[in-house]
Amino acid sequence: MSLKTLLMPMITERRFARTTLLAKREAAEKARLAAGRGHEVHYFHQVDDPYSALMVQVLPKLLDRFNIELRVHVVSPPPDSAAPERDKLIQYSRFDAALLARHTGLKFSDCKQQPSPDRCAQVAHALVASVLAGRFLELAPALCDWLWAQDPHALFPEQCNDLPAIARESVTQHRQQADALREKLGHYLGGMLYYEGEWYWAVDRLYHLERRLIELGVAKPGVNDELYPPAPDLSSAKTVASPQAIDFYFSFRSPYSAIVAPRVFELARLTGSQVNLKFVMPMVMRGLPVPAVKRNYIVQDTAREAHARGQPFGRLNDPVGRPTERLLAVMPLALAQGKGQAFVCSAMEGVWAEGVNAGSKRGLKKLTDRAGLNWADVHKALGDEAWRATAQANREELFGLGLWGVPCFRVGDTTVWGQDRLWAIEEALCGAQVQSDMSSAA
Repeated sequence: MSLKTLLMPMITERRFARTTLLAKREAAEKARLAAGRGHEVHYFHQVDDPYSALMVQVLPKLLDRFNIELRVHVVSPPPDSAAPERDKLIQYSRFDAALLARHTGLKFSDCKQQPSPDRCAQVAHALVASVLAGRFLELAPALCDWLWAQDPHALFPEQCNDLPAIARESVTQHRQQADALREKLGHYLGGMLYYEGEWYWAVDRLYHLERRLIELGVAKPGVNDELYPPAPDLSSAKTVASPQAIDFYFSFRSPYSAIVAPRVFELARLTGSQVNLKFVMPMVMRGLPVPAVKRNYIVQDTAREAHARGQPFGRLNDPVGRPTERLLAVMPLALAQGKGQAFVCSAMEGVWAEGVNAGSKRGLKKLTDRAGLNWADVHKALGDEAWRATAQANREELFGLGLWGVPCFRVGDTTVWGQDRLWAIEEALCGAQVQSDMSSAA
């Protein structure tokens, strides 16, 4: 066992603890005060990003609720290293933004295609001009509406006609400086908010920022809750006539999969559904790049989401490589004995909350024992490579749905990606119309 494997759980337990997050926030506030800065929130807007189109509708509400100063930056799309399946990401983002808009009462329709490059360039020019003129909040919603309009003959927003003229070089310079600032501060996506050392992704993570600002006393009178708090999970049994099965695509190396697994199993129990466990190989073990800045953000964000729901997380032992392969080798045995869910929960909690080394005999035995598996059977299963074909088939199935990362869920015609989309699966199970044509469009 390497020294890294021995030390990782202790290091990560401290790094991702709620107390550490709060200590970092306290230190950031002291640094802000010492520097004489106000409560500056930076917003990074990506022109052709659907989530950014939602955020421009929310920003005025945020300023109405908190005594903050907004700094707007128009940025480029993420680099290829952070978007390994860009075409699928683009297509899914439109569908997901439309789904989220219906859920939150915002406005966005998936027109099934991206805006033309010429239209994007025209809007980018106007957005940068609006930033320089101090009119971004006023003009951005109309510009986004025009950009995403299905009518190709829609007129350019009239209220933008009096913007001061700026050179194309000024737009390029603004975006280069915005991209450099985003990279310096530690991110890669559009639709992001940044406040004093911490990132918040679009509408889904806005509630973390709002809670932080409320705790700081920055809220205006009467504001004591969040605009879009996370949807609560189903907490009591619900009668569902002929409940459909939930396909759950997951990876043992995905922290988001780890925190959502017990929740999806509980949803299935309460609705009388069954969960089909669809395990896949981690992206990095399939040769797809995962930059360090992306890995860091994902784990930090997972810890924050877990803390918000009171879930154990943070004392981790990265299962990349042999540990994941051993866990996957046990899956067919667990499924055959009807203990798939028990093993997934045991493994996920062990790896991501208890620091168990699944690559060791002692660690794996702990995970399989508490799932009710016989060690002799487990030892035999470790020599069977049949799981590889299943993992590959699941991956191809996922790709066929137009997706590539995990966790993902499918119920009937509804397919969603992300631990923060379990509400859509609940709606689909309970009869709400959450229709997806991702598979036919892929």
